[in-house]
Amino acid sequence: MNKNTLIGFTEKRGTAWHHHRGMQGTESNHYAGAIPVEDVRRRLFGWESVPSEVYVKSPLTGYPERDDDRVAFSRSDTGRVLGYFGPGYEPHPYDEWLLNKVAQLLDDDLAVGSAGLLKGGAVAWVSVEVPENVVTPEGVTFRPHLLATTSFDGSLATTYKPVVTNVVCDNTMHAALKESGQVVKVKHSRKSVLKLAQARDALNLVYRVADSFTDEVARLCRIDVDDRQWQDFLHAHAELPAKLGRGRTLVERKRESLTHLWKNDARVAPWRGTAFGVVQAVNTYAHHGQVVRGATRPERNALRSLTGDFDQLHHRTLVSLSRVLDVPDLAPAT
Repeated sequence: MNKNTLIGFTEKRGTAWHHHRGMQGTESNHYAGAIPVEDVRRRLFGWESVPSEVYVKSPLTGYPERDDDRVAFSRSDTGRVLGYFGPGYEPHPYDEWLLNKVAQLLDDDLAVGSAGLLKGGAVAWVSVEVPENVVTPEGVTFRPHLLATTSFDGSLATTYKPVVTNVVCDNTMHAALKESGQVVKVKHSRKSVLKLAQARDALNLVYRVADSFTDEVARLCRIDVDDRQWQDFLHAHAELPAKLGRGRTLVERKRESLTHLWKNDARVAPWRGTAFGVVQAVNTYAHHGQVVRGATRPERNALRSLTGDFDQLHHRTLVSLSRVLDVPDLAPAT
C-alpha cells in the first residue's frame, strides 16, 4: 500500500494508518495537498493492459490448444495476468476512465485526494475530494468525496459514487444520501457507455454529502443506547454458537474487542451511549480489529470500500440495533 497508493491532503487528514516511512522508497506517497494528476499517471497508471491469446492443455493430446472464446489481459510492464474474459468484454483503461473522464466532471474546488492499485493492478481507484474537512456539532470530523473505481479482473464494473471518510479513524462510512442515482455503474460490455450528465449528477452529490452525513450523525446521536441495550445488540450482532469450541471463542473475542472500543477507545467512546457510537464501534472493529485472511489489512479495507461492503455493514448494524431498541426504520435505505 505504501508503493501502490497515493494519499493527498495529509495536512487535513494526517497520514494514512498504513503509512510506513521505511517502505516509501525514493519518493513519498503522501502529499500535503492535492495529488497532481500527472503523478497518478506516472506513478500508478504508467502501463497498459494488453490482450493476449489463451491456450489450454488438451486432455486428449497433452498439447496446448488455443481457446477462441477467451482472452487474457496482462500488465505491459510486469506481464502479470489480470483476468480472463469472453469476447464481449470491453476493457476500461484506468487513465481514460479514472482520470480523463473524471476530469471532464471536475469543478475548480475538487481535486484528487487518493488513488491506488489493488490485487497487483487488477483493481484501481481515484478519489476526488473537497479540500477542507467537515466537523459536525457532535465532534465527528469527516471528508466527503467521489470515488471512481474499475477493474481488469471482472470483480468491479466501472463505478462512480459519493462516500465519506471518518478522519479520526481513517474509516470509510455510509454516505447517508437519500437521493436516487447516487451510484453510477458502467459494465465492461461493448454497448455500455458513460453518460456524462448522469455521472455529473453523481459528482454533484459530493456537495450534498456533507449535509446528509451531518444529519445522519445528529439523528443517530439523538438515539440513546444504554449498557443493557449494548449487550442486547452484541447478542444480536455477534451471536454465540451453542457449541463450545473455536467458533465460540472467536465470537467471544469479537465481543470483547467491540466492548473495549465502546467503553475505552478514543475513536468510539466519545459517542458511547448513542446509536452512532454503536455504528462507530462496529465500523472501527471491521477496519482495524477483524481477522483478515488472504490479504493485508490495508488492502482488504480498500477493497471493501470499493465494493460497498462497509455500506452494507452500516445497514446490517442499524437493522440489528432497530430490533434491539424496537425503533422502526433506523437503517437507511440501500
